[in-house]
Amino acid sequence: MKPDVSTVPRLAPGVRLADRISGQAGLLLMPERVLRLNESSLAIVELCDGKRTVQQILEELRVKYAKAEPVQIMDDLIDYLQKLNEARAIDF
Repeated sequence: MKPDVSTVPRLAPGVRLADRISGQAGLLLMPERVLRLNESSLAIVELCDGKRTVQQILEELRVKYAKAEPVQIMDDLIDYLQKLNEARAIDF
């Protein structure tokens, strides 16, 4: 399923983001596997709180990555959310 701007992504049941206090920031902990997230992936996953829409996430990323092309941010965000959904890491 491809998300649109009104979609509200959230971590799937049983999935959690390792906290910075544990020294394992950047790890997405899923049943039976772990994903290591780079800086931009971590920024996206941290915003998938079940409260923000894709549009709101996009706006925050545009501020954070102001030098990037807005269309590229949108395309990358939608593609990444779709991949996370297919991996059962996030739900819409």
